[in-house]
Amino acid sequence: MQNAAAIVVAAAGEPGLFDGLKNFVNWLTQPWLFLTLTTAVFVLMLVLYRVWTRPLIFAVIFGLFILGYFGSMGDENFRSIVAKPDNVPITIMVISVLLCIWIAFRRAAINDERIAAGQPLLEEDRDDRVLVWPDLVYTELICLIIATAGLTLWAIISKAPLEQPANPGYAPNPAKAPWYFLGLQEMLVYFDPWMAGVVYPGLIILGLCAMPYIDTNPKGNGYYTLKERPFAIATWLFGFLILWVVLIFFGTFLRGPNWSFFGPYEYWDHHKAEALNNMDVSQLWWNVLLHRARPTTENTPGVPSLLLPFYREWLGFLLMGVYFLVLPAVLRATFFRRMYENMGGIRYSIMIMLLLFMALMPLKMVLRWVFNLKYFIYLPEYNANL
Repeated sequence: MQNAAAIVVAAAGEPGLFDGLKNFVNWLTQPWLFLTLTTAVFVLMLVLYRVWTRPLIFAVIFGLFILGYFGSMGDENFRSIVAKPDNVPITIMVISVLLCIWIAFRRAAINDERIAAGQPLLEEDRDDRVLVWPDLVYTELICLIIATAGLTLWAIISKAPLEQPANPGYAPNPAKAPWYFLGLQEMLVYFDPWMAGVVYPGLIILGLCAMPYIDTNPKGNGYYTLKERPFAIATWLFGFLILWVVLIFFGTFLRGPNWSFFGPYEYWDHHKAEALNNMDVSQLWWNVLLHRARPTTENTPGVPSLLLPFYREWLGFLLMGVYFLVLPAVLRATFFRRMYENMGGIRYSIMIMLLLFMALMPLKMVLRWVFNLKYFIYLPEYNANL
């Protein structure tokens, strides 16, 4: 009788129907665990691309995602975040990325099977040439009309979230950048503003500009493939999906008041406080291991003031030296030996530096979440922290 009563209460919509599932999802979206899971899914996506891209399998995966995503609108906390006019582009972005990734990987799977069987490529097996007039112009005109109608309908249904005039005495909590800058805002949590706001965006732009000169492999030019370009495609997609799309997801759905992490079904409590004791590498060495204060001009008179910051941060410099100087040589002699022979010293050096800077971002994120580690090198004297 008690079990039957519990079922009746749950069916009536009382708390407890999906609470266990919601709590499990909230637990899975802890930042370190969520990033680990998305990385694992990313690896499986590359390895099993010939399986999950089959239309029936992808239809099931996509249908379950749509059902879970929009079915969660029944939860008040989830709906208050996703249904905000500001966040509608995120939903469009997520669905668009899923569909575009599937189309690209599906065509890559077909082409790789054709190449293995000695058959012509999918792009070569049909004549898909179009004329600028009238084919291309008509297509662009139709797309322009549909896009304009869609944006107009969107603007009518979802009102623009106009707020009060700028007021220096009022600060929204949380204060968020536009959705397309949320990835950059998330980077500011883990890096010095100079690194996150100038160095990393600059490296991203320079890396994209240099990519055609670094990677001169002609395979995959004009057709979809993964087997012939695994490293290039995996690296680019990891930077785009994991280090940009996922960071936008973090900033939109998981970052709440006081820039604290919340689960997608968790109430955004403005009074939630997380006790964090962020530590630098130099603090771990001097304060925790040696049980003494970090060197200053007062307590370390024998070290010149110009050399004192480097003496204080010697362990961080050592770690970063191993990461940026020793690791490229090790990779060159092991995993990237053939790549080094094909690319040469200059192109390999540029490629490996960009790759290591990209890998440093998730590394610092995980270290912050798990060990509260803030900076490897802390040099406030020169506004240079890493």
